[in-house]
Amino acid sequence: MQFFEQQDRAKGRTTSLVLLFALSILILTAAMYVSLAYLITLKTPEVGREIPSMWNPQLLLWVVLGNGLVIGLGSLSKIIELRGGGDRVAEMLGGRLIHAETEDPKERQLMNVVEEMAIASGVPMPMVYVLKDKSINAFAAGHNPSSAVIGVTTACMHLLTRDELQAVMAHEFSHILNGDMRLNIRMTGVLHGIVFIAVIGRILCEIGFSADSHNENDPRGFLAGIGVLGLVIAAFGAIGVFMGKCIKSSISRQREYLADAAAVQFTRNPQAMAGALKKIGGLSLGGVLSNPHAEEASHMFFEKGVASKFGDIMGTHPPPRGSNQANRPLLRR
Repeated sequence: MQFFEQQDRAKGRTTSLVLLFALSILILTAAMYVSLAYLITLKTPEVGREIPSMWNPQLLLWVVLGNGLVIGLGSLSKIIELRGGGDRVAEMLGGRLIHAETEDPKERQLMNVVEEMAIASGVPMPMVYVLKDKSINAFAAGHNPSSAVIGVTTACMHLLTRDELQAVMAHEFSHILNGDMRLNIRMTGVLHGIVFIAVIGRILCEIGFSADSHNENDPRGFLAGIGVLGLVIAAFGAIGVFMGKCIKSSISRQREYLADAAAVQFTRNPQAMAGALKKIGGLSLGGVLSNPHAEEASHMFFEKGVASKFGDIMGTHPPPRGSNQANRPLLRR
């Protein structure tokens, strides 16, 4: 059936993008080595001496080890920080835990729908949180199924029909089942490591250029050299962060397509998903949350939770969601 084809296509594209992410780090390392090697050969050789070769195994080793160490330590620190349960994310977003014995009709309906989707997907029943917000949105958070939570906004709970709410919950359960949260944590960790490269470059720039302008005891230009080195590292670090964010956003969009297809598999009701998206598209706020921490969890939401500053290139969700259903392949006949 079509939703199985869409799942396979999304998984294949995700694999390609993850490999592209790894390749971009290798290209970043190679470009940094070439730039530094070129700067070394820029020194005007003495008359009669041969211009030094661009090939410098020792420099290459330092660049590879340096980048690997910085990215590795930066990634590890961020991954450890994000390994906590999904309840931390829910509480950060101002979520309130819904207890199993709740007597509120809408909360009771939500708990029933979540339990149905837990059975359909084969995932353990997660804790459920509600966020007080006028936008229609939902999220799944947690490092693994046993620590995952589901969160919905009050507007999502009150404005959607039961079938539409079920489709949204099925979408979130796909993220839990397919390990999307774990993938996002790892990608975020690597990006954090690349950011460290840019930070180190800026520090070297400050040491080299600011100190050199006030130091007359540096006739060989050692401090200026440190400044130039820092400038190169900072530039490539910034480029790496931009490329990494673009690829990470592309991966997130493919996982959204995968979750859409899985939601139809769980519910066998594509019209319910279409109805939920139309209601989000017709709402003035759409899915944009008012919580100041929404940016940190933007990749976890059902619909775009924050206004994009760079258009669709860094959008975490397929454009446009809700306003043009032709862009949702699984909903086409």
